[in-house]
Amino acid sequence: MTAKGKQILCIGLVCLDIINVVDTFPVEDTDTRCISQKWQRGGNASNSCTVLSLLGASCGFMGSLAPGRISDFIYDDLRRYGIAVPNVIVHAESSFPASIIISNISNGSRTILHTNRNLPNVTSEDFRKVDLSQYKWIHWEGRNASEQVAMIQQVVQYNANVSAEQRITISVEIEKTREELYQLFGHGDVVFVGKDVARHFGFNSASEAVKGFYSRVKPGAHLICAWAEEGADTMGPDGLFHSNAFPPKKLVDTLGAGDTFNAAVIFELHNGKSIQEALTFGCQIAGKKCGFQGYDGIV
Repeated sequence: MTAKGKQILCIGLVCLDIINVVDTFPVEDTDTRCISQKWQRGGNASNSCTVLSLLGASCGFMGSLAPGRISDFIYDDLRRYGIAVPNVIVHAESSFPASIIISNISNGSRTILHTNRNLPNVTSEDFRKVDLSQYKWIHWEGRNASEQVAMIQQVVQYNANVSAEQRITISVEIEKTREELYQLFGHGDVVFVGKDVARHFGFNSASEAVKGFYSRVKPGAHLICAWAEEGADTMGPDGLFHSNAFPPKKLVDTLGAGDTFNAAVIFELHNGKSIQEALTFGCQIAGKKCGFQGYDGIV
């Protein structure tokens, strides 16, 4: 298979999102009528696959599922978007994770209540069964970081034994403020760090964050931080770059905006675009996504 024909693989969470759209955020201990309610496939890595597929990339998802009716819904939706799932791990004794989401159309906010009782994350042993020759880019949503580092090391070893054209680009997302995740900084060719993590470390802008965290990434890596309406910044071997935000006329739905940004950046870099072009495209697509519910209006 030529490098151009290879897939992008995203590894991380898939869950059920139960989305309740309201015109104002409910007051505690009241009975509120929703504008609409629907089931939607969610999870950071899963959402990024949706966006990659809509943009025209060939992509696959690797994550854990629990069997049952929710799993049937998830499989059907993955197939609908043409997302490959040969690497999904099914855990028969587990429950499917779910998020209850309140989406406020008056200001675009999303409030998430998430539960994941007993579904294990993908392990490095699971990852050994992946045919790495099928992929040109693998993205990890930061979760069980020690296991994920072991997976990345398998890719590094693979890269050492193939031609430059066949090597796999590694990207990681560090979104949650969990100490274990911070070891991922040093393992990505492209590292996405979340606004919440940046603020946790005392940084007040994307440019502060990429400058402040850059000593943690490996030589030659690009570190990227998106900052909502302030746009996004990246720092790499070729310097510091910024893109302004591209907000929609009306902010409707910010759920998955970060996953959309990550996917759009990966899509552009995978297609040989410059880091500045990728950053700007990421902000454009994420901004567009915030103007409607879901993802299907992105292209």
